Amino acid sequence: MLHTFRYTHPFELESGGALPGFELAYTTAGRLNAARDNAVWICHALTGNAQPQEWWAGLVGPGKLLDPARHFIVCANALGGCYGSTGPLSVHPKTHTPWYHSFPELTNRDMVRAFQLLQKHLDIPRIGLLMGGSLGGQHALEWAVEQPRSVARLVVLASNAWHSPWGIAFNESQRMAIEADVTWQLNSKKAGLQGLKVARTLGVLSYRTYEIYQQRQAEQDPDQLGRYRASAYQQYQGHKLAERFNAYTYYRFSQAMDSHHVGRGRGGAQQALAGVTAKTLAVGIDSDLLFPLQEQEYLVQHIPQARLEVISSLYGHDGFLVEAAPIAAAIQGYFPDFTGVAQAQTEVKV
Repeated sequence: MLHTFRYTHPFELESGGALPGFELAYTTAGRLNAARDNAVWICHALTGNAQPQEWWAGLVGPGKLLDPARHFIVCANALGGCYGSTGPLSVHPKTHTPWYHSFPELTNRDMVRAFQLLQKHLDIPRIGLLMGGSLGGQHALEWAVEQPRSVARLVVLASNAWHSPWGIAFNESQRMAIEADVTWQLNSKKAGLQGLKVARTLGVLSYRTYEIYQQRQAEQDPDQLGRYRASAYQQYQGHKLAERFNAYTYYRFSQAMDSHHVGRGRGGAQQALAGVTAKTLAVGIDSDLLFPLQEQEYLVQHIPQARLEVISSLYGHDGFLVEAAPIAAAIQGYFPDFTGVAQAQTEVKV
């Protein structure tokens, strides 16, 4: 069930601006125990939502690694999102019209500080296990740096201490695709949707690998001319996202990802990571083009209690969503006292 947390005070942003309050849409599953130490907080990725049992079905749910019978599982749609949280299509309280382009640029720190207000509202003194992948991994790591005493265990999947020039370049190209859409300048819910489709196809190329396209999208007929499987697949990916997302949130979330740097204002990344007190598992995907293994290796080198687990996958960056079974085994092996005995089932969505 989707709940709504309402913050009714001005919310200052890292940029110097402010929101006149906000709402976060979130879900919970299970119950907080008497010791209040069984909370699992899951941070979603770029186009995710507050329903982790949908996009991480191999890890979350009854009988899975993260089981409501043992854990109190929380997931919130990030500030700026389009799945119930305050975002560009929300109504501005003063103008009584949607924010659209006037919605302010957010950083990951803004989003995490909003999560922390929800944590206080839910009366969770310390999160038993905080985890996320990609953008969600950036959020989880920023949280563990910002409030180290509030996180007991940390799992960062396919993520990094700061967003690389390579990653920023991919995001900028996607934003350029949205800007090239002639409708982008309009104040409309559908503004930039054609550009969003193109942006998504660029994103998918950074998430996947040559090998998985060769395996799934290669032509069986050497005489095939036109109507190629790979072309249809790219069209499908763009159309699918445009049906459930909006260009404004995609644009703002990619900017927030670009802003990610745990060392900003903290004396650099090494000093910031040295302050993490959570027992940490960094999970990397060996074929990840977007967040290569060297980025997870860096985390492990500088976080005091950290281990690296490398997952072999043909799926590239998307392996953190697809390879549920080995990820569950890695988490179970590192945190047996918290996770208990459960088996995850691999669910592949392409």
